[in-house]
Amino acid sequence: MSVARNALLALSTNRWLRERATRTAFVRRSVSKFMPGERLEDAMAAASAQQAQGIGTILTKLGENLTRGEEAEEVTEHYLHVIDQVKAAQLRAQVSVKPTQLGLDLDKDLCYRNLQRLVDRAAERDNFVWIDMEGSPYVDPTIDLFTRTRARSHRIGLALQAYLYRTAKDIEALVPLGSAIRLVKGAYLEPPAIAYPKKADVDQNFYALACRLMSENAQRAGGLLHIATHDPHLIDRLTAFIDQQRVPPSAYEFAMLYGIQRPLQQRLLHSGRPLRVLIAYGEYWFPWYMRRLAERPANVWFVVRNMLR
Repeated sequence: MSVARNALLALSTNRWLRERATRTAFVRRSVSKFMPGERLEDAMAAASAQQAQGIGTILTKLGENLTRGEEAEEVTEHYLHVIDQVKAAQLRAQVSVKPTQLGLDLDKDLCYRNLQRLVDRAAERDNFVWIDMEGSPYVDPTIDLFTRTRARSHRIGLALQAYLYRTAKDIEALVPLGSAIRLVKGAYLEPPAIAYPKKADVDQNFYALACRLMSENAQRAGGLLHIATHDPHLIDRLTAFIDQQRVPPSAYEFAMLYGIQRPLQQRLLHSGRPLRVLIAYGEYWFPWYMRRLAERPANVWFVVRNMLR
C-alpha cells in the first residue's frame, strides 16, 4: 500500500497524537464532515434525515479494546437502548458493534453473552446487529462469535475484509449458512504475509468476493451482501455484474459512510439501488477517523478543500 496509507494507519494508534488532535479545532471541524456529532441524538437525527431520502442507516458507537468488564456492560446497555430508541422512532436503522467493545479482550464468554443480549433485543424489535471486524488477530474469534450466534438467530451479520488472503476461504465456509456479510476493503495496518500489499490486488479480490457472495447458490442459501466501498470504479463493475446476473435487490445493499462520496450515494439512490449509510458517533473518534482517511489518502485533500469552503 502507499506510504501515505501506512503513515495514516500508524498514526491512528498514536496516543500522544490522539490526545492532542482531538482538542484541535481544525481536526474537529474536519471530522464533522463525516460525523453528525458525538451524541446518539445527533446520529439519530441524521438517520431520520437520510430515511426521508430513502437511505437506510447503520449506527455505531466508536471505541474498541475496552479494558474493564464494567465498560463492556455499559456498551451493551447502550446498544440495547439504541435498539429500543430506533424502534420508538420508527427508523430503518441497524446497529454495528465491535467485539472488543463487548469484552472480547477480557472474556470470550462474556463477549458472547453480551452479543446474544443485543441479538435477542434486535429480534424483539424487528432489527439487526452487525459484528464489525477488527485487526487480523481478531478474525478467528469474531467469526466464531458470528457462527455461534447465526446458529440460533438470523438477526446477525458479519464484516469481512477483502485485503486478507484468508477471506476467500472464510467466505466459502460462511456461504452455506445463509450469512449476511458486509464486505470491506480493510482498514488496519497488516503485514504483506497475510494481506494484499497492492491496492489493485485488493480491488480485484473485493470484486471477486462480492460476485461470489451474490452468486446463485449464495442467494439460495439466503445470503445478503453489503457492498461497503466508496470506489466508483468498483461500484460500476459490480452494478454491471448485478444487472447482467439479475441479482435481486433483496440479495445486496450498497453500504457507505456518512459524508463520504455524497454525489455517488445520490447516484446510487436515484438509480434505484438499495443503499445503507453508516453513521458513527461517540467521543473515541480519532482512530476511526484516521483509518477512514487511510482507506483513500486522497480523502486528506478532500477534507482540506471542504474546510476551506
